Amino acid sequence: MAGQGTARRKMKKILLIFGKVFLVFLVLIGLYFLLAEIFSGVIINKNQNQPKEMAVYISTNGFHTDIVMPVKTGIIDWSEKIKFSDTRSGDSIQNFVAAGWGNEDFFINIPGWSELKLSIAVRAGLGMGPSAIHATFLKSVTEDEFCRKIELSTSQYIDLVKFIESYFKKDSLGDFIVIPTPNTYGGSDAFYKAEGKLTPFFTCNTWVNSALKSAGMRSCLWTPFQSGLFKIYDK
Repeated sequence: MAGQGTARRKMKKILLIFGKVFLVFLVLIGLYFLLAEIFSGVIINKNQNQPKEMAVYISTNGFHTDIVMPVKTGIIDWSEKIKFSDTRSGDSIQNFVAAGWGNEDFFINIPGWSELKLSIAVRAGLGMGPSAIHATFLKSVTEDEFCRKIELSTSQYIDLVKFIESYFKKDSLGDFIVIPTPNTYGGSDAFYKAEGKLTPFFTCNTWVNSALKSAGMRSCLWTPFQSGLFKIYDK
């Protein structure tokens, strides 16, 4: 009887510790979402006085955000770095290129939420594994609730390009390093080795926000979610 009582006390103690840990976890999750809501509502570079000389877009699938840019301008020809030949189709009749940053394993092995694997998602969220940039060529862009047009100056676009280029890993010749994989999302996209680590505090959406911020464009103080960005550029 004494042994059973001791066992019950030990189990009760274990359950109490587990309950406290779980409660702390819930509090931290709640705090994360609260801070995301607060900081995403603080707008940086709110007043834009620069000339509107060109346009880029932000595009989302509801979770992940890309920056969409003209393939060729007087500032950069992206097709010289993100090569048409890196895609399955090799189609060179393209007008825009979308760039999104994130965890390589997540990008390549989870093309859609129906293929979500908890182990990959957890490793990605904890910053485990290398990063990648997913680049997709597009023939056209349609503005809607999932895609917003952003007008900016030439100097802002130069800064935006510098930020994006800085995240591409490069080989000894300065070329972007393509990731060979059959798991592309279509015939006009490719993956590239990238700098940085995805964490709960620096997500794919934080990357886009940081890119806009670096170019002096309207952005959030901090946001891990696409909703923060799209509130700023809501029609």
